[in-house]
Amino acid sequence: MRSATLLSSLAALAQLGAASYVLYDDYPMGEAFFDRWTFFTSADPTNGYVTYVDQSTAQSAGLISVDGNNSVYIGVDHTNIASGSGRQSVRLTSTSTYTHGLIILDLAHMPGSICGSWPAFWTVGADWPNNGEIDIIEGVNQQTTDAMTLHTSDNCTINNTGFTGTLSTSNCYIDAPGQSNNAGCGIDSTSTQSYGDGFNRIGGGVYATEWTSSAISIWFFPRGSIPSDITSGSPNPSGWGEPVANFAGDCDIDSHFGAQNLVFDITFCGDWAGNVWSSGSCASLASTCNDYVQNNPSAFTETYWTINSLQVYEDSSSSKAKREAKTETETGESRRQSRRRSHGIKIN
Repeated sequence: MRSATLLSSLAALAQLGAASYVLYDDYPMGEAFFDRWTFFTSADPTNGYVTYVDQSTAQSAGLISVDGNNSVYIGVDHTNIASGSGRQSVRLTSTSTYTHGLIILDLAHMPGSICGSWPAFWTVGADWPNNGEIDIIEGVNQQTTDAMTLHTSDNCTINNTGFTGTLSTSNCYIDAPGQSNNAGCGIDSTSTQSYGDGFNRIGGGVYATEWTSSAISIWFFPRGSIPSDITSGSPNPSGWGEPVANFAGDCDIDSHFGAQNLVFDITFCGDWAGNVWSSGSCASLASTCNDYVQNNPSAFTETYWTINSLQVYEDSSSSKAKREAKTETETGESRRQSRRRSHGIKIN
């Protein structure tokens, strides 16, 4: 039996070991939000029935906008019968990349639990899958709980411990034997407030994703239960309890995850929503997923994101190291200029 003193000491050490975060990047809300993203307009890599449009088209078609609270709307065409190439939608990729840190997303609304839809908020590294992918919010069709997943190169598996969700697959390798192609390692939330219609009924909430060398962890907080340290701008994951997902185990995180771009997208059908169409109740609506998405625009009026805020925090020790490096660089330059002056070298 451990003594109270020992337990107290261990708790104190854990607190000292926890990362302390400072704000690194605060995405501006309003029209300026879109200046921080590129609009993906190529064919959907997941073979979705979708046409991703550029910023000008998205704006004129009402697929992106800003509301009276300066929150950002990102949606899909829910007015027109879709063309043969797919329903118009938006896929945004951040111009900035991040390595380690804490991503905090406050949403008032996410795409609803709607047949044919496949929305996601995720991160991805270059040279996929060698620099990894983190799916923070993802689901298809009438799904009611969030599916969180990592996709990696070989030799990365996770343990079934340290989180409140349910493990679906443990091997993060996209070609893992015994798993569906590109299944990755997945953890499903058990809360129907975490995704789609259930999320929207409570006015949304906050997703927080912490990425360190030892683990990638995801928390979800419903609108009425957001920790005060998040709302005050001083997030402290050590006080949040067990995450919904904790990706840790026999996996060297730093060798499997490089600098990540953030991504918002809404696609339709394709490799996931389309492939499971016939196995659920959606199949009663149309013979194929593409058929339904093409001919039922009004079904997608709730297929949109409303973003209240998006912030990226970094470990304060990392921030301090960057400041010290910058100071040292500036000091070295000052010394070099001083030496040049003493030798009669002109400074431009």
